Amino acid sequence: MTGLSALVKRNTKLYFKDKGMFFTSLITPIILLVLYATFLRSVYIDSFHSALDAASAALPERLVNGCVGGQLVSSLLAVSCVTVAFCSNLLMIKDKTSGARHDLTITPVKPGVLAMGYYLSTLLSTLIVNLAAAAVCLVYLELTGGALTAGDVAALLLTTFGTALSSCVNFSLASDGQASAVGTIVSAGYGFLCGAYMPISSFSPGLQKAISLLPGTYGTSLLRNHAMAGA
Repeated sequence: MTGLSALVKRNTKLYFKDKGMFFTSLITPIILLVLYATFLRSVYIDSFHSALDAASAALPERLVNGCVGGQLVSSLLAVSCVTVAFCSNLLMIKDKTSGARHDLTITPVKPGVLAMGYYLSTLLSTLIVNLAAAAVCLVYLELTGGALTAGDVAALLLTTFGTALSSCVNFSLASDGQASAVGTIVSAGYGFLCGAYMPISSFSPGLQKAISLLPGTYGTSLLRNHAMAGA
């Protein structure tokens, strides 16, 4: 247990000490929030107003803004919980390329303990970054009229899934180039697969069934329910 604790501390400190990795992890949710607030917010508001007009209904503008804000924030957190985990888990690959992994394997530490150290440190680092992103989202929701009640609980569950997914994928990678390629693919495609960028109902029936097998889909739904509950 002492060896595991030491590995978790070592990996977490190295992650936050590397300004490049930390900045890359944190910049993703911030960029997404800026893009959502700048470009997609007006699209969602127009969509809500169109639906209300079609139903001959009216709602206070603050409620509409709260619903839109909750939808945007839940999408951001749903994607960040996975993409940030892939950035946090880059230390596993960096240890391979730098030779530090070889130094660790010749010690009495068991391979299972070494793997668990990477997993727990990635989970901790990802959770810290996502909580920071959630704090920014809380400020945004407060300004737009929404409320995030128990979203952090769902974010925790989705962070665990993102850490497990990144650990399984990064375990087989052996170079920084491969890690960058996989991270780019995940960042670009995961938001569509989990229903964060567009409704799952807009996909084909076959793709809908495939997406329903992903835990991240239900994590996105949990986050969305919590984020929009206040409005």
